[in-house]
Amino acid sequence: MDSRRIFLGVAAATALLTAIPATAQDKAPIKLGAILSTTGGLASLGLAERDGVLLGIKTVNARGGVAGHPLKLILEDDGSNPDAAMSKINMLAHSEGVVAVIGPSGIAQTVAIGAITQREELPVLAFTGLGPAVEAKRNCVLHLTPAQELNARALLSYVRDHGGKKIGVLHDSGYGQVVWGAMQKLGPEFGVDFVAVEKFELSATDATPQAAKVKAAEPDMVIVLSSNATGFRNLRQVGLSQPIVSVHGTALYDVVRAMGDAADNVVHAEFLIAEDPQPYQAEFVKAFEAEYGRPPKHLEAAGWDAVMAVTAALEKTGPEPEQGALCEALRGPWPGAFAAYDFSAADMGGLTLASFNYSLLTKGQFSRLPYRAAD
Repeated sequence: MDSRRIFLGVAAATALLTAIPATAQDKAPIKLGAILSTTGGLASLGLAERDGVLLGIKTVNARGGVAGHPLKLILEDDGSNPDAAMSKINMLAHSEGVVAVIGPSGIAQTVAIGAITQREELPVLAFTGLGPAVEAKRNCVLHLTPAQELNARALLSYVRDHGGKKIGVLHDSGYGQVVWGAMQKLGPEFGVDFVAVEKFELSATDATPQAAKVKAAEPDMVIVLSSNATGFRNLRQVGLSQPIVSVHGTALYDVVRAMGDAADNVVHAEFLIAEDPQPYQAEFVKAFEAEYGRPPKHLEAAGWDAVMAVTAALEKTGPEPEQGALCEALRGPWPGAFAAYDFSAADMGGLTLASFNYSLLTKGQFSRLPYRAAD
């Protein structure tokens, strides 16, 4: 992780959290909690989400907050650890009395804290898709990224429609394992054969043996399911020349920089290509670039969307919502910068294959592909 970015991020966080205009300082603040993985194995995700959240808070407060009440963000790092997330949610829900929680970054953390937040009818806007079956009944846990089967279908749609038949898969033991669990049963439906499937540990910095086995199977394309750059580097280092197709979790500038020369001929099923944004994303991209001096990706957009969705719901309920009222106010369509959501859908997110944008990495640069998957 870029230590300079972390230092600048802390400075930016301090500035953004204290940027409450005088007109919004006279009324009691509305407390929002955030549990993000800003350190540990998911830090590349959590730091991006944090930047979008902070910009959203600053923007809302600059507009006068909610009925004159500023938003106060209580930001906690779970270190990419579900046990730490449980400690943080108990503090936020019971000691701080937050009205909603933004995050977590990881599936395991989202599942863990949902046991508490659902009972309390405390809204959670998670940067994860619908996970295990237990989550299907948690209608106060809203999902800002796709369910893992939808991620899998987005990847396999591209592979099928571009002639892929023999597919290699290289996945990590965390996020990648979950996506592979959803993908492995879909081969026959998409007409593909998984000729090699290799796993490496989430914390590993080298997966050369696994990459070599995938290459030896002579696939038409390789799908990488991970949240870091390790698999991409090693596949190119062992001489793989076939196209790589990957999930949105690695379509991040920090991850691309870590890929080095391997950031070439890689297709991502993702959501925001800031170099060529969709019309509904343009306002967010402009605001983010003005604030940070760099382009955003989709996780920053999801962080922004979480704040804006909660703000819109608070404008319906008032700044002191009764128990359960904010969950109810959030359920419905929301036009986000990440995508168009429907929090009343069965998966509490409402994303579809049509929500995806596809990008091509060429020598470390993203460009939009014209391809769109059909629902």
